[in-house]
Amino acid sequence: MNKKTIQAPRVIAWEITRSCPLACRHCRASAQNTPYDGELSTEQAFKVLESIASFSKPIIILTGGEPMNRPDIYEIARHGTELGLRMVMAPCGLQVDSNTVTKIIDSGIKRISLSLDGMDAKTHDSFRGVKGAFESVMKAVEAAKSGGLEFQINSTITKLNYKQLPQILELVMQMGAVSFHPFLLVPTGRAENLVQYEINPEEYEELLLWIYQKSRHLPIQMKPTCAPHYYRILRQEEKKASRNVIPSTHGLDALTKGCMGGQSFAFISHIGKVQICGFMEDEAGDLNKTNLDFHPIWDSSELFNEMRDIDSYHGKCGICDYRKNCGGCRARAKAITGDYLGEEPFCIYQPT
Repeated sequence: MNKKTIQAPRVIAWEITRSCPLACRHCRASAQNTPYDGELSTEQAFKVLESIASFSKPIIILTGGEPMNRPDIYEIARHGTELGLRMVMAPCGLQVDSNTVTKIIDSGIKRISLSLDGMDAKTHDSFRGVKGAFESVMKAVEAAKSGGLEFQINSTITKLNYKQLPQILELVMQMGAVSFHPFLLVPTGRAENLVQYEINPEEYEELLLWIYQKSRHLPIQMKPTCAPHYYRILRQEEKKASRNVIPSTHGLDALTKGCMGGQSFAFISHIGKVQICGFMEDEAGDLNKTNLDFHPIWDSSELFNEMRDIDSYHGKCGICDYRKNCGGCRARAKAITGDYLGEEPFCIYQPT
């Protein structure tokens, strides 16, 4: 592939540590509250950020695990900020209080995301595997609001909570979140045991249509994630209504396209492995083998270039008239069919 056709990354999610105090039923990493060998040092993290900033200015999501388990998290965030990168963070909430909110803001972090997987403590705590997790999110929300820190709410959608989505959305708006991101379950990590809790393809389609219809009249943005065929539904519905709304493609709330893995998005694991996303562990490259230089992996990875060649996808995804808008979830295809170029197993659309 001609390097001139490769766009710079827009978003990079970095599992800055895998250590986490929660035991979430859907955790892609099966994370535990223990130190992990091989995690990059502060100096190594700085070097990775410098490499990224040398050719692009993406949003960097500091995630985990629990990113706040790293004592140097504010140093890393501040360094990224000074390099001109837009730094955001995805904590679990247990360590978010007035003191840490001040540190988060001072480091240049523009927004945090907090997870809410049920309308009440019973549902959320059961899913997160720790009693009191719901209360900790509520306290984190109050600390963020008091300190003037933007926050968004993410919810992993399964059969356990998808019928609660209207109530969760109402709670999210009452909280004062700037954005709501429903994540559609991808059965990897601990979530392999939740396959029976995945909503079926028909429910999936119905849910994404509901999100589209609801989102048109909300005071905040609702953006589904790991749900690439939402972008097909969006365009179908806009066409039916003779509208031509072009979604914003920049910033924290950008609506760009479906699966962005390897195309405008990448994931860095806690030990420096680069992947198309956190849900598919196939390695695109190893920062430990490139002297912590992200650029050659982004430009030359065979896996990334396969992701970019959308017309070569297998099954209906390779011929679909919405393939450039959607692309299907590559991680879900791999988890369910064994073929990461295979067709999206949860899409009911038949290409014309």
